[in-house]
Amino acid sequence: MEIRDAVEADAGRLAELADSPPDVMRNLVHDRTVRVATEEDTIVGFVSYDAKQGTVHVTQLAGSADACERLLAEPIAFAERERMDVELLVPDGEDAVETAVESVGFTRTGTGPQFEGEPTARYRLDPGRAEQ
Repeated sequence: MEIRDAVEADAGRLAELADSPPDVMRNLVHDRTVRVATEEDTIVGFVSYDAKQGTVHVTQLAGSADACERLLAEPIAFAERERMDVELLVPDGEDAVETAVESVGFTRTGTGPQFEGEPTARYRLDPGRAEQ
C-alpha cells in the first residue's frame, strides 16, 4: 500500500468512497490536507485533516480498516511534530473506521454532533501521551 498526496483528478474516486458529490471532493483536495492510500494504482482509502487552535482535526476518513490505520499515521505524525492533539468524529456504523481509530490508540471521549440525523462518536489522541 502506498500513501500519497491527493490531486484534483482523484475527486471521482474520493466521492465514491465518501458517498459525496465529486465537486465537494475537489474542494476538499484544495481546502484541506488530503492523503490517499493506493494499491495497484487504485485508491483504497483517504484521510483529510486540518489544524486549528492546537488540535489536528481529521475531517474525513474512509477505506478499509488497514487503509485507515495507515492513513491515520499522517495526521498523527503532523500532530507529533507540532505538539498538538488529534480529534475526529466517527459516524455510527463505520466499523472499519472505528476499528482503525481504536487500533492506533484513539480514545472515545463521548458523543459528537449528528450529521444528516446520524449519531457520531468523538475520539481523541494525544500523541505525546501515547508514547509515554
